[in-house]
Amino acid sequence: MTTESKQTSPLYVPHFTPANYGSFFLAGALCATITHGAMTPIDVVKTRIQIDPALARHGLLSGGRFIVSKEGPSALLTGFGPTAVGYFVQGGGKFAGYELWKKQFVTLAGDKDTAVKYRTAIYLGAASVGEFFADILLTPLEATRIRLVSQHGYATGLVSGFMRILREGGIRDLYAGFIPILFKQIPYAIGQFTVNELCHEVAFRSMSRETRAKLSPTGKFSIMLGSGVIAGFAAAVLSQPADTLLSQINKGHGPKGPILYRLGILARQTGFKGLFVGLGPRMVMTAGLVSGQFLIYDAIKQAMGAPQGVEIHKASKGD
Repeated sequence: MTTESKQTSPLYVPHFTPANYGSFFLAGALCATITHGAMTPIDVVKTRIQIDPALARHGLLSGGRFIVSKEGPSALLTGFGPTAVGYFVQGGGKFAGYELWKKQFVTLAGDKDTAVKYRTAIYLGAASVGEFFADILLTPLEATRIRLVSQHGYATGLVSGFMRILREGGIRDLYAGFIPILFKQIPYAIGQFTVNELCHEVAFRSMSRETRAKLSPTGKFSIMLGSGVIAGFAAAVLSQPADTLLSQINKGHGPKGPILYRLGILARQTGFKGLFVGLGPRMVMTAGLVSGQFLIYDAIKQAMGAPQGVEIHKASKGD
């Protein structure tokens, strides 16, 4: 075949209006705040296992019982306010940002064949850039949440905790965790979106176009749930080391100095095994978070009549 006779497949990129991106933001905000809010008790136990020596050898259930016995059931809801607000703005920014940047990178590819060839790089890039901007909104609220969880009695809630950090340490302390949060959240987003996309592709490539079009609601739900659970496991493993370091930074552990220096010292002190303390509970939590987010996100988008995102999977069987 000559170069002149080679044809590339036409590229169709949907046009998203500002209202569409508003729908993506709202759906992402609601799915993130609902799931993270519901997971607050698990996250409290996970965070305490990471930073409290008395809980270092506990699992999720035994750690929860220990906290309740010492501090009462309400301790498991510590940090609910900043969790709900923080992940509302972060979830909206992340999901809308992923849709925006995936569309931009697909357009940059120029044709369908190139977009499909480099689809993994497109997923990685869109997840990373979208998450970066979302984390600018999340960081001060995450710092407040971790301070409330890790220091019993630090403040009575979101506003008082936020204002105390601002008063005592200023913007510097509110954003002390920005670099480690990027190290945590960008791998998390990469696992969440990229693995979810690839799992859907594996499922759909085994079907003909006709079979896929006739999928029952139960079949669609099963694929979405299974893909979300696997993506959640991947997100947890990829982001666990930085999650541990972020908890320690916000607790005030480690030496003074530039953040990367502090992270390096803390990583050496913690050791490889220590960086993955609490991974089991976090995998359970993250699988529920990610799968729940995708299910809720899709349901809210459908309810609002929002379009589907750009799809660049390989062709289904028989196409």
